[in-house]
Amino acid sequence: MSDTKKIEVQVLNAFVDNDQGGNPAGVVLNADNLSNENKLEIASRVGLSETAFVSKSNRADFKLDFFTPNKQIAHCGHATIATFSYLKQLGIVKSDHSSKETIDGVLEILLKEDYAYMEQKAPRYIDVSHKKKDILIALGLDKNDLISNKPIQVVNTGNSFMLIPVKNSTILKNIEPNHDIITSISNEFDLIGFYPFTLDTKHKDRDASSRMFGPRYNIFEEAATGMAAGPLACYLYDQFKSQKKKFLIEQGEYMKNPSSSLITVDLTVKNGRITSLMAGGKGMFKKRINIEINS
Repeated sequence: MSDTKKIEVQVLNAFVDNDQGGNPAGVVLNADNLSNENKLEIASRVGLSETAFVSKSNRADFKLDFFTPNKQIAHCGHATIATFSYLKQLGIVKSDHSSKETIDGVLEILLKEDYAYMEQKAPRYIDVSHKKKDILIALGLDKNDLISNKPIQVVNTGNSFMLIPVKNSTILKNIEPNHDIITSISNEFDLIGFYPFTLDTKHKDRDASSRMFGPRYNIFEEAATGMAAGPLACYLYDQFKSQKKKFLIEQGEYMKNPSSSLITVDLTVKNGRITSLMAGGKGMFKKRINIEINS
């Protein structure tokens, strides 16, 4: 009879908006003795868009591995916020500064009271104008639904997302994603997913409202995507020639089961160029899940 391991998974909602909504992520502490196969099995059984596994690091305060239900992912915004909010609540992180090691480097974490912020890299923009027709078909959109003179672009600050600017919230709400086409295009550009957005927000103090479709990773829609909000803030700064350096991004409002979320992005700009950014929000503990796996 094979040995089993009992795994405790904490579930926290990250990027809550006025302590409501948010995007649930799994967090597994003391994951040093778990294999990648173990982690994938746990993430699949937890069934959330991402689960973070926390272990010791020789390069940072913690090593974080992120798994969707079907594969490993380099970075995850809401699972990072969930993890560090929880570590702060437990008193494991006592300082306002921490750091995470991921499979492609070390990034800084900033903690302010109940809020956690994660560092992202300077943006890289990729022209996808030759795929515009297919991208519109993938979302059931027409070219007249787009904001005039603003390009569809792939933007990467750690992960790549397809940013699609639409004119208003009605268009955003009525998007009907074709997951097969989105997956095909996501494979071609190595995307996490599509991130359509509008400047027509529910709350007038917010800068954009968004949705995220990532069927390549079995994420058919999620309530908050910190690694996409960072690219969007960069896009707003560069494409709209904004003088702002702080952006508030709404997400989750138009899901089948709405879960309103709020992501704050602070840009670091030198000589008119974005050099880095911090994206963050608040994480709230929701529940624990116990899972048994084969050793």
